[in-house]
Formats: sequence, structure tokens, C-alpha cells
Amino acid sequence: MPKTAPRDKTPKPPEYLAPVADYFKVLSEISRLQILSCLREGAMNVSEIGEATGLGQANLSKHLKMLTEAEILSRQPQGVSVYYEIQDPMIFSLCELVCDRLYQRMQQKAEKFKQLNAFSASAK
Repeated sequence: MPKTAPRDKTPKPPEYLAPVADYFKVLSEISRLQILSCLREGAMNVSEIGEATGLGQANLSKHLKMLTEAEILSRQPQGVSVYYEIQDPMIFSLCELVCDRLYQRMQQKAEKFKQLNAFSASAK
């Protein structure tokens, strides 16, 4: 397995971090995450995405535009339809990383709750 280059640990200036914050803003909306989830298996046209997500045409168009401008999706006109697909599959690794971390936190909280419940029951 190839080693990754050592990371620079110096604080990053705001002009470096602004695009990172913008990227995460694009991902901070449930509807956009729904769209990404739909496209995990491959390209879909606007009608298919709308049907799969339940989003209205205007709302869907707004989200598709944002995801395309962020270069997360690519847009491919084909005849009278426009197909969207994932341009950067790394997005799924990022989402899985976040989901796994949130799941771990929920498991830890559930364990603490069980311990508290057991303590509470034994105190009665």
C-alpha cells in the first residue's frame, strides 16, 4: 500500500479554507444528499431523479445546478433529456466516513444510556 505524503500541520489561512467551507455547504442539504444517493448506481435524467427523490422540478433544478457548479456532478445532454452523473466518486468515501463516525457516536450514546438505565433500575 503506497504511503501518503506527510500533511502540513500549519494552520491554513482563510483564503485556503473558504473553498473547503463552500464544498461542505453544498453537501449540507438533505435534498442534495438524496440526489447523490440516487446517482450512486449511475447516471439518471432529471425526470428519474425527480421521481426517485420526490423533489419538485424547480427545487430539483436548483440543487442539480449547485452540485454541478461544485463539480460533484457532471451534466450530459442527450437528445431532449439531460443526464446527471457523479463526477467525483470520492464524494461517497467522504459520506461513508462521516456516516461511520456518526454511527459510532450513536452507538456510544446508546451504550451510555443502557448503563444509565441499568444503574437506575438497580437503584429502585
